[in-house]
Amino acid sequence: MSSTLSVINSQYHRSFDINDYKPLEKGTFSLEFDREKQTGRKFSDSTKLRYLVKSSERPNFDLREGYPDRYIKMDRSMKEGLSHMLEWILKENYVLQPGTFVGRRGYLTKILTTPYETNEGWLLAVSLFNGTYYFREMETEAARRFKETRNARLEEMAYWGYKFEHYMCADEPNGKPNTKGVVNSNEGYYTVVESKINEHTLLFSGEVDCKNETPLYQTAPSYYVELKTNAKLVNQNKNYQFRRYKLLKWWAQSFLAGVPLIVAGFRTEDGIVKETKPYKTSEIPALAAADSRSWKPTMCMEFINAFLSFIKSEVTQDDPGVVYLFSWEPKDDVSYTVHRDPKYTFLHDWYVEGMTKRARV
Repeated sequence: MSSTLSVINSQYHRSFDINDYKPLEKGTFSLEFDREKQTGRKFSDSTKLRYLVKSSERPNFDLREGYPDRYIKMDRSMKEGLSHMLEWILKENYVLQPGTFVGRRGYLTKILTTPYETNEGWLLAVSLFNGTYYFREMETEAARRFKETRNARLEEMAYWGYKFEHYMCADEPNGKPNTKGVVNSNEGYYTVVESKINEHTLLFSGEVDCKNETPLYQTAPSYYVELKTNAKLVNQNKNYQFRRYKLLKWWAQSFLAGVPLIVAGFRTEDGIVKETKPYKTSEIPALAAADSRSWKPTMCMEFINAFLSFIKSEVTQDDPGVVYLFSWEPKDDVSYTVHRDPKYTFLHDWYVEGMTKRARV
């Protein structure tokens, strides 16, 4: 019987100094959509980097504008996995230190917020190859059902987030937003970040919404900005829900990649942004702490540190064909199963071959 890891947050009250976490950008890449082939093309440059535009604090942005006529929706049936990240490692000839964890920021965000998650479980596949731990998220049954039953309202609201970015960003420094352009959710600009959590080294990619041209921010990732939308906070309960749940996820996502600023657009129920507000990532935990029932960043960091240690203790077979599937549901412990079935493997043959050849040189 395999070991388990407890998620009871009372076990993670030690004082983790979040100021010791200092992510460094190691590279970038852009994804651009090929309209003729209906496929994505990848460039190791800043082709898709956009720039923050100063906006009125009292705007009147219609997030419904252009939907669905000027919307190229992401094909959610296509599983990207780690493909782009693995391509970047090979192309850049990046040297992976022994014991490094390689994945995507979205996966880490779910792990980081686990001690306070009450609704959604997760599945994380891990393979050990040449001394490196690769991980990717697998779809849970609940997530699959939600995707299949997603209604028209939720589909349109997904567009609203992308549309907000079009109001807030320009394609060039000091440029103007193109609010009448096509909204393409298949394109994006990504940072590749290396960081350490205690003795654990991580290398992961994360999409970046835009760059802040303010002279105060000179280097990556300090000049990146995350853009978010949220319903207007119309009462005390909405404020509590926002601080307890939404700010936790916003903080975790930006903190992991070292993004210092989040700009939020607060919208009406029919998708009109009436207010924008900046949040410094470093100040978000203090906002949450105003409520005694809220979350603590140190507990999140203690848990992810424990989880990474758990992976290292349990994932022992160095073989890309062996997958350790870690699973968690709210109120349960983290457990895992081991699989050798090809349907679980996620490291592409071209990557395994490329890294094997490189190791021989």
